[in-house]
Amino acid sequence: MTSSPISVPLSILDLAQIPEGGNAQTALHRSRELAQHAERLGYKRFWLAEHHNMEGIASAATSVAIGFVAEGTSSIRVGAGGIMLPNHSPLVIAEQFGTLDALYPGRIDLGLGRAPGTDQATMRALRRDFTSADTFPQDVQELQALLGDPAPGQHIQAVPGQGSHIPLWILGSSLFGAQLAAALGLPYAFASHFAPAALVPALQVYRERFQPSAQLDRPHVMIAANVIIADSDEEGRRLATSQQKSFIDGAFRRRRTLLQPPIDDIEAYWQPHEKAQLEGMLSCTFVGAPETVHEQVSAFVDEHQPDELIVATSAYDQQARLDSLERLASLTDAAVRA
Repeated sequence: MTSSPISVPLSILDLAQIPEGGNAQTALHRSRELAQHAERLGYKRFWLAEHHNMEGIASAATSVAIGFVAEGTSSIRVGAGGIMLPNHSPLVIAEQFGTLDALYPGRIDLGLGRAPGTDQATMRALRRDFTSADTFPQDVQELQALLGDPAPGQHIQAVPGQGSHIPLWILGSSLFGAQLAAALGLPYAFASHFAPAALVPALQVYRERFQPSAQLDRPHVMIAANVIIADSDEEGRRLATSQQKSFIDGAFRRRRTLLQPPIDDIEAYWQPHEKAQLEGMLSCTFVGAPETVHEQVSAFVDEHQPDELIVATSAYDQQARLDSLERLASLTDAAVRA
């Protein structure tokens, strides 16, 4: 390989997907093994996401899953990508993540989103108010105060949590999150791995409107991509069909399934309209042989100039995921993994 290495820190986004033939225990142990491997390879963060009532995802109790991963690692930062704050009171999240920080000091991240992470029926089961997303900016600031130093006369404190100053991130796939992250002076993570449409304008808004804060003095952007590196382009495309099937089944056919084995011919599985929509959703997906992915990821990083890149590797075979992370790490500058 003659091209220059990728010179941006790498992190992992994992959904703790339950593979066909396995269960939640399988998925969570796979996540921890992936985090341990990422730690050895010099990845910066390992994030898990909150989803509810999804048969194939085991990270609904996100703070518990984060604790399990943190207990099995020693240096990699572990966090939420993210907690859907309107589902919870800020005090409860401050206590949960304050507890994680007390157990694993200096290693916990807290990414915050305002989507429900589920459907409307499950929102009702969560006792979520349908207007709770409207107060997301205020809830973020309340959470920030609960994790900061106590103010004189403050009667409500998060114990543990108060004074921990756990780093907060705003997650988003639209201009709303970009504007909020900029106004509060927080780092911003964009969900380009499944909703890339507003990536360019959102990054522009965030960078142009950023206001320095106690946490952050200049804009800091992390963008997401799906990455699978295999022996060949053909094998990479085959491994990627497991994720494609998951999206088709869940988003288009309203059919909840476990993570399925890959198939040889995805063209025979999807309908033309599903293919067109999915290719738009997953346009920030880079699969294939190492040389192919290196070229694709390098161009992606050059175009958008992120401060970090977080990758999701949704493959049925665990060894394929481990190998993909190792191959991706080998394409990066060793200095960013030190």
